[in-house]
Amino acid sequence: MAGGTIAVASDHAGFDLKEILKRDLQEAGHDVLDLGTNSTASVDYPDFGHAMADAIASGRAGRGVVVCGTGLGISIAVNRHPKCRAALAHDVTSARLGREHNDANVVAFGARLIGTEVAREALKVFLKTPFEGGRHAGRVAKLAKG
Repeated sequence: MAGGTIAVASDHAGFDLKEILKRDLQEAGHDVLDLGTNSTASVDYPDFGHAMADAIASGRAGRGVVVCGTGLGISIAVNRHPKCRAALAHDVTSARLGREHNDANVVAFGARLIGTEVAREALKVFLKTPFEGGRHAGRVAKLAKG
């Protein structure tokens, strides 16, 4: 089922962390769609952010994980698409609040800024946290309007 699929994507700086998170997802029983990159050879993060956004918008994936050096560039690329809400997470709290308050469907990590274990825990929290709705629902709806 595409809604249950989690897509992963990164640039060269995020490749190693993406591979660790992908393995964790697979070991937890998730269907994973790997959108690349496939090595540490230099690539452009917007290409992979846009690939993520296309996977979310088309329904090939219900959620996503993106990684670049800081998490900033790739999250900007994802967020240019109205059906995507990428939350840049630096810790478990920002991952949880990205889901609770912003209904984020993509979590972004900066491989050069976050420790591997923190990213692994933040991803677990991101995936298990529901959207709170309520006062946040109207705000999230405004995001799709551009």
